[in-house]
Amino acid sequence: MKASDFDKKFESGEDMTELLDLTKARRPGLEAKRVNVDFPEWMVESLDKEAHRLGITRQALIKVWVASKLEHHKHI
Repeated sequence: MKASDFDKKFESGEDMTELLDLTKARRPGLEAKRVNVDFPEWMVESLDKEAHRLGITRQALIKVWVASKLEHHKHI
């Protein structure tokens, strides 16, 4: 398919997913990178209690809290 035909289909709002090879798709800047952080036992227990209260994992809670703090500081 010519690029101009592809562009026309895209601009007309057609579903383009069947024309794309998504096996190597990436989200620049959003790739996961593993980090290890050691917390004192009391902090892990508190994190687990809060995560359980919210119905999410400890990892999800930490991600949400860190993202929130970083977002806040981005606007300062």
